[in-house]
Amino acid sequence: MSTPDDARPAGDRHLPVLLQRCVDLLAPALAEPGSVLVDCTLGMGGHTEAVLEQVPTARVVGIDRDTQALRLAGERLARFGDRFTPVHAVYDEIGEVVAELGLDGVQGVLMDLGVSSLQLDEAGRGFAYAQDAPLDMRMDQTRGATAADVLNTYDERALARVLREYGEERFAPRIARAIVRRREERPWERTGELADLVRASIPAAARRTGGNPSKRTFQALRIEVNGELEVLERAVPAAIEALAVGGRIVVESYQSLEDRIVKRAVARGTTSSAPAGLPVEPETHKPYLEALTRGAEEADEAELAELARRLEVAEAEPAQSQEQGAEAQAAREAAQEAA
Repeated sequence: MSTPDDARPAGDRHLPVLLQRCVDLLAPALAEPGSVLVDCTLGMGGHTEAVLEQVPTARVVGIDRDTQALRLAGERLARFGDRFTPVHAVYDEIGEVVAELGLDGVQGVLMDLGVSSLQLDEAGRGFAYAQDAPLDMRMDQTRGATAADVLNTYDERALARVLREYGEERFAPRIARAIVRRREERPWERTGELADLVRASIPAAARRTGGNPSKRTFQALRIEVNGELEVLERAVPAAIEALAVGGRIVVESYQSLEDRIVKRAVARGTTSSAPAGLPVEPETHKPYLEALTRGAEEADEAELAELARRLEVAEAEPAQSQEQGAEAQAAREAAQEAA
């Protein structure tokens, strides 16, 4: 018998990638009593739990826009008492959160980007193309436009831009045209209808490779609905600004759009802004960050294999459909792209 989704504890819903590596990178900055880590993407609380267990001098402020995640993670982390503080906010608000808590700066910041396992697993949230559900896709269900609103109100050119820029979908114009044509008959409401239309809009030859043909469209809509890239553009500089001297920031990204934003911010901080050829580098132009690693690090094969196995178990049902199998395959591919 399966456990009802709402009854499953947070620890069973998500396997954090590079968990121990993140703790090891952050721990030296959290060694002093009263040190503070801001977990900008609390999710199911896996990273926060590991820090609180392994670094007894640290306390953690956990930010998440998803109220369900905050509730579940709060239950998981209740045993740590006042060493854990949950905050309902979007993580680009880190500066305001830190100021409201009366902190001059923090010793660590962690960001684990992208959609969470909780959001993918909850069929009614509309994130997963393998399960028919309302077209919602909001990480914070208390506010904002839904994916259905986007599909029903954006013009064809705007829809094509979203699909092309955020989903890197090469058939974006064709799909956008089909979306607009279909809504002239009836408004968009369900994920299953969208997945069917995307599949029908992509040539058969292109459908045979690259996993489920809907994944790029669903990714693009999710990013648009939640303003994910705009939030990230603001959040990384704000997080760096919130760090005390000697503080550390660790960011986990899972796709190229996120990765580029993070790398640009890191490059700005680790590179001198002084004009070339100056005999003395002015203090105000010196780098304000120092890289802890040489380039991006990736999870090892054993961790990726375990993540893929956990995703397969989470996806499996007694009467798994072909589409559900494709969802599991897409999850495995996402795991293999983790950095």
